[in-house]
Amino acid sequence: MPRPIRPRNTIRIGPVQVATYYDGHGREKHTAVCTAPRCGFSADYDSRAAAEIAARTHRCTVR
Repeated sequence: MPRPIRPRNTIRIGPVQVATYYDGHGREKHTAVCTAPRCGFSADYDSRAAAEIAARTHRCTVR
């Protein structure tokens, strides 16, 4: 059974949440997830800066 992801250091930039977590191999990863309904944007990054840039530049296509 896979371990649950435990996000930490979570911030919100507009509708996008950025969080840090450890993947199944113990490596630190960063994710950006849009919380807007029906948007579906999410991406994992190796650096926190990349995740925050993705959050700042994300534009939802759903209106």
